[in-house]
Amino acid sequence: MKAFNRRSFLQGSIAAGAALSLGAGRAMAAETRLRMTWWGSQERAKRTQDVAKLYEQKVPDIAIVGEPLSGDAYWTKLSTQMAGRNVSDIFQLEPSTVSDYSKRGACMALDQFIPKPLDVEAFGPKMLDLCRVDGKIYGVGLGLNSFSMFYDTTVFAKAGIPVPTPETTWTQFAELAAELTKAAGKDQLWGAAYGARYAYVLDVWLRQRGKALFSPEGSIGFGVEDAKEWYAYWEDLRQKNICVSADLQTQDQNTIETNPLTRGNAVMGFTYSNQLIGYQAMMPNKLGITMVPALGGGAPSGHYYRPALIWSIGATSKHGEAAAAFIDFFVNDIEAGKILGVERGVPMSPKVREAILPQLNETERATVDYVNLLADKVSAYPPPAPVGSQQFDRDVVRKTADQVAFGNLSIDEAAQQLVDQGKAILRPK
Repeated sequence: MKAFNRRSFLQGSIAAGAALSLGAGRAMAAETRLRMTWWGSQERAKRTQDVAKLYEQKVPDIAIVGEPLSGDAYWTKLSTQMAGRNVSDIFQLEPSTVSDYSKRGACMALDQFIPKPLDVEAFGPKMLDLCRVDGKIYGVGLGLNSFSMFYDTTVFAKAGIPVPTPETTWTQFAELAAELTKAAGKDQLWGAAYGARYAYVLDVWLRQRGKALFSPEGSIGFGVEDAKEWYAYWEDLRQKNICVSADLQTQDQNTIETNPLTRGNAVMGFTYSNQLIGYQAMMPNKLGITMVPALGGGAPSGHYYRPALIWSIGATSKHGEAAAAFIDFFVNDIEAGKILGVERGVPMSPKVREAILPQLNETERATVDYVNLLADKVSAYPPPAPVGSQQFDRDVVRKTADQVAFGNLSIDEAAQQLVDQGKAILRPK
C-alpha cells in the first residue's frame, strides 16, 4: 500500500474535498441535491467520493455534494448547522454521539424508511439496535469495529522483541514500552502513547474491572478510586520516560494524522480497528493490530463490538426518502462495497461482506481477522452514550489527562475532577 507523508495527506484531503465540491455544478441539473458530510482521512474521502459518483451514474436525478472535514472542525460545523437548522441531508456520527445528537434533534428517525427504501433487516436485530435510541433507529451502522492497539512491526523486529498479543497484560505492556524506548534509542520516540487521554481506552480498563465509563442511567460509571488507579498507571509510565511526553501527546486531536503513532513518536498506540487502513497509508513501516492490554487473571477483555461509523439523516432534511435510498445503496450495493472495502469497518451486510473478502489486501484482511478474533471475547454492547458524552471526552477526559501530565494536577486532584466534572456535564435519563 502506498505510504503518504503528512503533507501529501493534507494536500490529498484538500484535493478530495475540491473534487467532491464539483458535484455542486451537476446538482444544478439534477432534480435532487443531497448534501453529505463526514470526517476522516484522504483514503475515506476518495472511497466516499467514488461511491457517490457510482450512485449518480445509476440514479441520474440525484446529485451528491460532499462536505468532508477533519477532526474537531467537523463537530464545530455540525453544531453551527444545528443552530441554523441546516444539518446536511446525510451526515456521519459514531456510537458515542448518535444518542447525544438524536436527543438534541439533529437526526431524523429512520424507522419510516425501513424496509423500503432502506433495507437493513439482513443485518439482524442486534446490529440495528446499535443505532437505536429510545426505541427508534436514528442511524445505520456502516461496519463493525472495536477498540484496538496498533504497533510498528518494524521497530519490534529490529529490537528483537516479541510483538504484543491478545493476552498481553497492562503490566507486560509497560515492560514492552520500556524495552522499546530503550531499543529504539531515538529522541522523541517512546514505546507507547500516553493513554490517559483516550476515553475509550479508559472504558476498556474499567470494564475489565467490572465498571464502565458510563452507568446504565447515563451518568459516570466509576468512582474516584478507579480514576486514581488509572492516572497512577499512566503517570508511572510517563515519569519513567517510556511513554510519549506531555507536550507531544497533547497534539493528538483524535485524528489519524495527529496520533503519536503516525507522527513517529510512539511504537504502540490506541485507536479503532477499522482505522488500520488509514494509519497504514500514512506509515512506511508495516503495522500490526491486537487488543487493548488485558487485566489478566480471567477478567473480561473489556471489548465489545460497535458500529465503526454511522450514517444519519438530518432532522430538517427535505429529502429524507432520497437520503435513505442513498444510504441503502452505500451499505447494500456490492459494487459500492467493493469500493469501500473495510475502511469504515467490516460491512454489516452479509452479502457485501462475502463479496469483498476475496479482494481485500493484507491490511484490509487484518481488520477482518481482528474483528473475527474478538468473537468469543466481546461482551454485550452497552446502552447508548449519554447526552454530553462528547463534551466529557473532549473537555474533561483529555484536558484532565493533560493537566496531570504537565504537573498542574496531582493524581488525587485529577481523579476527583474527572468524576465531578463528568457528573456535571452528563445528563442522565
